Amino acid sequence: MGIFPKGVKEFNIDEDGKFWVHLDQACNAKFENELHYDRNVSGSLIYGKIDALTGLQAQDLFLWFPVMSIRVDVPTTGLIYFDVGAAYKQFSLSLFETPPECVAVGSDDSKGPGNPEFGCEVTWPRIVLTRNPTRFS
Repeated sequence: MGIFPKGVKEFNIDEDGKFWVHLDQACNAKFENELHYDRNVSGSLIYGKIDALTGLQAQDLFLWFPVMSIRVDVPTTGLIYFDVGAAYKQFSLSLFETPPECVAVGSDDSKGPGNPEFGCEVTWPRIVLTRNPTRFS
């Protein structure tokens, strides 16, 4: 399952599962809904879940909502859930098997999603963050 776009310059995962990812630039990717990635994304890895997320937002009906966590069912049902505060957005895991284009946007991390600047596109690779399930429960 690929979650982060191409352009990851640095990343770190510490022993307690906390991680941060630094991208080349803020960008938007289209699934069933559009997702916005700030240049810096961070969170905490727990078995079957990415929690305490910052730097990721999902669009629904022209509004942007912060994604607070992402979880999958264990054992898998083929679904992934994005917690956007008031509700969970449910997607098929298959949407993440072949990641879409991620379009650079004119935004700094404090202002949220912006509009595409220069029409620059980057390709989204499959980057996987995994941890030993016996370490985090």
